Amino acid sequence: MVTGSVLTFAGVAKSFETGGRRVAVVRDLSFEAGPGEMIAIAGPSGSGKTTLLHLAALLDTPDRGRIVIEGRAAERLTDRERARLRAARIGMIFQRFYLLPNRSALENVAFRFRYAAVPASTARQRAAAMLERLGLEHVARTPARLLSGGEMQRVAIARALVMPPALLLADEPTGNLDPEAAAQVMSLLENARRDGVTILLATHNPAWLPRCDRIVRLPEPTTAGEDRP
Repeated sequence: MVTGSVLTFAGVAKSFETGGRRVAVVRDLSFEAGPGEMIAIAGPSGSGKTTLLHLAALLDTPDRGRIVIEGRAAERLTDRERARLRAARIGMIFQRFYLLPNRSALENVAFRFRYAAVPASTARQRAAAMLERLGLEHVARTPARLLSGGEMQRVAIARALVMPPALLLADEPTGNLDPEAAAQVMSLLENARRDGVTILLATHNPAWLPRCDRIVRLPEPTTAGEDRP
């Protein structure tokens, strides 16, 4: 069990080339997240919330600074080690869902166990139970490509939570849901936090901010080299 920081950002910066200029999206960001913390990532559109989550998921690398997950420095990991760490210890709920379009909702959720020492029958049972918790038992056999946007969102959430990760990265997880379903999802996230899961929650919804332990606020992006306001 990790008793220190689950995630550390130390002076992390990331910029992108766009329209002939380099835009600094994440600028010298430092924070730590401990076990069972839910941290809100807040900021205006384009401020780098999704970029921050991609960095934490080891899907991208910073221009400078260090990212450490459960004591493992990201820059020292090979691509294979990054993939294994991501599969075993990081849950992701992103806006594009990343579901397998021709696989059923049940198969998409059970896919979370692909690198775990769990029998296929057990994986399917756990996946079915998680879908039921999210009110999706009626679409368990439906191919993901035939689901509504809200259903895809909840299937992605079920996949992230069915095998509780050490670190859960959630990018607007309630954005496509009605208020009742959104409240249900927030309750699931809070239950995961009580179970010791560390959560980064990127959100535009100010109603969720008081339910988080801390808020990391990101400023507007600027052209690289500009002075900060």
